[in-house]
Amino acid sequence: MRRLFPVTDLTAAGTPREWSLDDLADAYAYPGTAGPWLRANMVSTLDGAAQHDGRSQPISCESDMRIFGTLRGLADVVIAGAETVRLEGYRPARARDAFAARRAAAGQGPAPAVAVVSGSLDLDFSLPLFVSPLVPTLVLTGAGAPPDRIAAAGKAGADVVIAGEGSRVDPARAVRELADRGFGRLLTEGGPRLLGQFVAAGVLDELCLTVAPLLTAGDAQRIAGGPAVTVPKRFALASLLEEDGFLFTRYRRS
Repeated sequence: MRRLFPVTDLTAAGTPREWSLDDLADAYAYPGTAGPWLRANMVSTLDGAAQHDGRSQPISCESDMRIFGTLRGLADVVIAGAETVRLEGYRPARARDAFAARRAAAGQGPAPAVAVVSGSLDLDFSLPLFVSPLVPTLVLTGAGAPPDRIAAAGKAGADVVIAGEGSRVDPARAVRELADRGFGRLLTEGGPRLLGQFVAAGVLDELCLTVAPLLTAGDAQRIAGGPAVTVPKRFALASLLEEDGFLFTRYRRS
């Protein structure tokens, strides 16, 4: 792996150096801002597909997964939409020795919580994500969610967070509710509809986007979906890594 921006990152022999997990954690450290910071982590092919056969794994790579694990290792909470949780087979986040000291120094628990966004609460609450997480899973929903499903989530051990009216979750309110519970380092892994909602609400601070050197054609979703914003949001390049043709970009709100 080599850093293309902000500096060239080569050994004395002119070859890319090996990056440790500590190096990645330093490179992707959250800024020391007052208030919550919401970053997204997504992957896309050259022709804009965010998934293949309904999942992101086929367009990912080993280095992408290392960054994926690093971003989780730095986060307080991982936010995902219900459909992504179902398609990707989400499990509880695990504690990793490589990040234990860093998390302890930051006052974080052993692993990030997972927050699932769902208006209908059409979720299988018998799954390990809900009944046996290291940190209780949160469920973000609206005030009009079915009472029996709210009760089922609570019975499974999930922390139900009301973050909207009716059956809709308000993205800005979701960020505030999580921040009020001490989750300031926020990471969303999609899916595209959820990311689109965060973009439209103007609450996304950072996008970590892996560009895979692949072409898929077809009609796969982009990384963000939903209604278009009135004026495109401008982000600034913060860093750029490369390995085996994969580009690991990081953009921050201008």
